[in-house]
Amino acid sequence: MVSEHPQFFTATILDWKHLLKPNKYKDILIGILKFLLQNCRIKLFGFVLMPNHLHLIWQMQENIKAADVQRDFLKFTAQQIKFDLQQNHPAVLEKFRVKVKDRSYQIWEHRPLSVPLWSTKVLEQKLDYIHRNPVQEKWQLADLPENYFYASARYYLLNVDDWGFLTHYAE
Repeated sequence: MVSEHPQFFTATILDWKHLLKPNKYKDILIGILKFLLQNCRIKLFGFVLMPNHLHLIWQMQENIKAADVQRDFLKFTAQQIKFDLQQNHPAVLEKFRVKVKDRSYQIWEHRPLSVPLWSTKVLEQKLDYIHRNPVQEKWQLADLPENYFYASARYYLLNVDDWGFLTHYAE
């Protein structure tokens, strides 16, 4: 049994930089989503990973606090991306240097957006929104939502489960 409504979650890379353009960084995000699912912390209903932000529709499992999952997700992904940048792209890492007490680098913007989805209608609107994100004129990452790989559109539109970790929101 779950303890909260599904949530629409958006996180943005610091200063809207296009850090997530390489697939290896999107794959880090996919990895932590799989981990959260395997450890029964969330159900994932939909997602899209864009070059500088992500949108998720997820639901916390029983006795799991959304703030804890969000913190762990952002912290772990930031660390993994930072480790890769240190090893392979130190000049890029310098673009994420910050002057704050508790860190030298910051990958994600502070205060990600998390909105409870109180109805199926609103959840469906958000799902449609995230699936259309890659085909917007601004992005043009695909010609159709189902042709963008790093999203859940193929799951809903073609019944193709590339990820093995999505749950249909109607279940």
